[in-house]
Amino acid sequence: MPKILVLYYSSYGHIEAMANAQAEGAARVPGTHVTVKRVPELAPAEVARASGFKLDQAAPLAVPDELARYDGVLFGTPTRFGNMAAQMRNFLDQTGALWTGGALVGKVGSVFCSTASQHGGQETTITSFHHTLLHHGMIVVGLPYTFKDLATMREITGGTPYGASCVTGAGSELRMPTELELEMCRYQGEHVTRITARLFPG
Repeated sequence: MPKILVLYYSSYGHIEAMANAQAEGAARVPGTHVTVKRVPELAPAEVARASGFKLDQAAPLAVPDELARYDGVLFGTPTRFGNMAAQMRNFLDQTGALWTGGALVGKVGSVFCSTASQHGGQETTITSFHHTLLHHGMIVVGLPYTFKDLATMREITGGTPYGASCVTGAGSELRMPTELELEMCRYQGEHVTRITARLFPG
């Protein structure tokens, strides 16, 4: 019975929606225990409100030490200049004790993200995130091309072999993740969980 954590940071709800889709996919694997949590907000409350942040997210807050309780973790972050958001970076920078104790060695890690534009750093965000997972000794899993719509041309969409992603747009073109992008997340969640279940069958 694998224990899966979907851990995310979301300013405007895009990554929140993708995290819930990842959890839906993980739950497709029988016997899986799936938990969705988020990392704390760093922006002052008045700044977050003025910026239109979605502050009523249902997922409870995580603490760094609890990562060791799970067999696999799916990490979700928006892109900030081709890297993960500061809120996620801050959370991961508090996992030094886990690193010292080798608490995440051999566990499964995977990443998904969002960007405002088609070429806004989805791949660099995910692959640079992998550096932290590899330092922890985690087994990194992406999104294989067996998800056929990674190669679709019928709509503007996110998606990389490194992990699911979405294109949010901006201003008058702002949008939430499309159904295709959410299904991409479900596929990744299920794929990661199936691999985790083989590694942690008990």
